[in-house]
Amino acid sequence: MQLLYGGGPMTGSAADSLTARYREVRGATEALAAPLAGEDQTPQSMPDASPVKWHRAHTTWFFETFVLEKAAPGYVAFDPAYRVLFNSYYNAVGEQYARPDRGLVTRPGIAEVARYRKHVDDAILGLLEAGSLAEESRSVVELGLHHEQQHQELLVTDLKHLFGQNPLHPVYRERAEASASAPESKWHAMERGLYEIGHHGEGFHFDNEAPRHVAHIEAFELATRPITNGEWLEFMERDGYARPELWLSDGWAAVQTRGWNAPEYWTSCDGVWHQYTLAGLRAVDPAEPVTHISVYEADAYASYAAARLPTEAEWELVAAAQPVAGNFAASGRLHPAAAGDETGLRQLFGDVWEWTRSAYSPYPGFAAAPGALGEYNGKFMANQLVLRGGSCATPAGHVRASYRNFFYPDARWQFSGVRLARDLR
Repeated sequence: MQLLYGGGPMTGSAADSLTARYREVRGATEALAAPLAGEDQTPQSMPDASPVKWHRAHTTWFFETFVLEKAAPGYVAFDPAYRVLFNSYYNAVGEQYARPDRGLVTRPGIAEVARYRKHVDDAILGLLEAGSLAEESRSVVELGLHHEQQHQELLVTDLKHLFGQNPLHPVYRERAEASASAPESKWHAMERGLYEIGHHGEGFHFDNEAPRHVAHIEAFELATRPITNGEWLEFMERDGYARPELWLSDGWAAVQTRGWNAPEYWTSCDGVWHQYTLAGLRAVDPAEPVTHISVYEADAYASYAAARLPTEAEWELVAAAQPVAGNFAASGRLHPAAAGDETGLRQLFGDVWEWTRSAYSPYPGFAAAPGALGEYNGKFMANQLVLRGGSCATPAGHVRASYRNFFYPDARWQFSGVRLARDLR
């Protein structure tokens, strides 16, 4: 079997570590849902988002379908109807309940979903603790944990979109106001050359991060930090949303048809811009990285600033030499933070996903794995663009320099921002 991910054979200590990691990741999902009532976990605010309850059930479905059904003789499904109800897009597994209608599923309720999770957890942990899972099945468990971490971030962003439609501006998690500044944005130069990009070394990676390959990169420079709210406000004040010469054709059409005049969740209150956050409505902090923008907006800003978006190869080349540290979900903030006074490269990881100009396409030599798990990434390699670096809602330890996120160019509900690049001649 060609795996979707990397990693060597598991020793006894590695198997013990996998058991602990399973408990940790599954517990983190429940911790995210714990403050929410059933009324919060059931609705769906748009077809691209899913209810919190669905995320909890679908990640459980993954372990039941791809581990227990294959590796646990005599396993009895919690409810056979869930095989369709909580299948996301795996056509090789069978039918799926229509994605735009997930918010109509009032039952099972949140208590029943909790029982479903416990049923599957007991079975998986029993196999892990007994050491009875073959290496291939343990690798699928590892994949399932990274899959669940992806859904933890989606749970947060989808919940924010749901709460963002509510005129009461619900508070999901209180946070103290942070006072910080953003350093002057400078440029980090890289020479022309042949460079290797893609995952290498030990540790987990998704199939779309490989094979590692050589990329020819012209000389360029990358901004030392993302664009801030203050810089975005200046763009708006200079009629950035009303100047068609700055915009890609599809982007300008989106501005016209959707009425965009500011990032998602921004609203003007008595002449002062505020933004909805998971801590409620707050005044826009000029020092924080701008977020919830589409690639169309990011590209328009780059044109306004006489710059461009980086390619994903350029971004990875710079980020691979930096430590993977930043404002991730573990901080509890769930909102981008100002960079602070330090100089040099800042915030490559965490805070906001950074749009690139690169199409989400296969690396040279990529081949999707056979079977249902081969549908995980490969079939989405069309019509989307790559983002890099993780966000304030990304679980710590889940992201790396080679990690490729991808969304459609008009997507704004994710914590997406922009870092500029320029050619060097």
